[in-house]
Amino acid sequence: MKRLFSIISLLVLSTFSAQTWATEDQYIQKFAKYAVEEMEKYRIPASITLAQGLLETGGGQSRLAQEGKNHFGIKCKEDWTGKTMKHTDDAPNECFRVYDDPRQSYEDHSIFLSTRKYYANLFNLSMKDYKAWAHGLKKAGYATNPRYASILISKIEKYRLYEYDDTNSKEVLYAVLKMYPGLKDDRTFMAQLEPSKMIVKTAKDPVTVEVPYKQTSYAQQQKRVEKIKTKAEILNSILIKSHPNEGLRYIVIPEDTTVKFIADKFKVSESRLVKWNELNSNILKKNDIIFLESKNSAGNTAVYKAESGEDMHDIAQKFGIKLNKLYAKNRMDEGQKPSAGQLIYLIDKKPRN
Repeated sequence: MKRLFSIISLLVLSTFSAQTWATEDQYIQKFAKYAVEEMEKYRIPASITLAQGLLETGGGQSRLAQEGKNHFGIKCKEDWTGKTMKHTDDAPNECFRVYDDPRQSYEDHSIFLSTRKYYANLFNLSMKDYKAWAHGLKKAGYATNPRYASILISKIEKYRLYEYDDTNSKEVLYAVLKMYPGLKDDRTFMAQLEPSKMIVKTAKDPVTVEVPYKQTSYAQQQKRVEKIKTKAEILNSILIKSHPNEGLRYIVIPEDTTVKFIADKFKVSESRLVKWNELNSNILKKNDIIFLESKNSAGNTAVYKAESGEDMHDIAQKFGIKLNKLYAKNRMDEGQKPSAGQLIYLIDKKPRN
């Protein structure tokens, strides 16, 4: 009887183990989506972001991650006006940023890298070259550990995080499922997908996922999941953020709305919002950056490489610079558009030829 009980116990344990992943696997399953979304917005490889998150949080188990939703160990600095917590890192009781949601931590990490002059050269690298990014971060002084680059590379290769550099925000959940096919038994995860229309192959060959994207788009699936949340609820949940350019207060518009709505919500006159943000319309579009105070005359990094489709107003909003000052620094006429890849000066004026 005792032997029979032992055998049954082993079978139960082995079954349980087969359905349980290590904390680092669980971290990847939960936060790969955020890393890919940030890659699309800021051109930082998702593999690098995920590897840094894994390392900084110990697979999501660190005190900073669990209590402060801070996944990248970003300290308060002088430009932070949000919530804080004390934590011992390089010195006792250092000040660290506290977020309401891990997604904010991921975005702040992207802003931190994309707006600090020390990391400007990273954005000249290919997003597919995770090794160059890892060594570039170490060279720029992101971490003091001499093995920092090799540790990141080891994480990326151990968990094949480089595969997330080849996906996008519409397909990332399927990429996660491809890597962890056992997730098809996780109702929480599968609620985000269309399980009745998904075929998962579990042969010895590499697992593939076949999804009829044409029938039901990811955006439509997400809309079903989030339909309970009304547009008014989304707009009323807007949080004021602190911009890296001297802590300027700004917001990101989550849904199309009007200047009047934002003015009423944040107790600022419409005329000031229009002036501070150099607006030509009363309509604000989703993902627009809107400052709640006057912008600065210069940025907090020296130069920026314009992306395809960007105009000078887009860049002025991204870096918190007055539009007329940005034109002047680059000796451009008002309304003139930059070409893709053009260097835009954010601090010093463009030198004369």
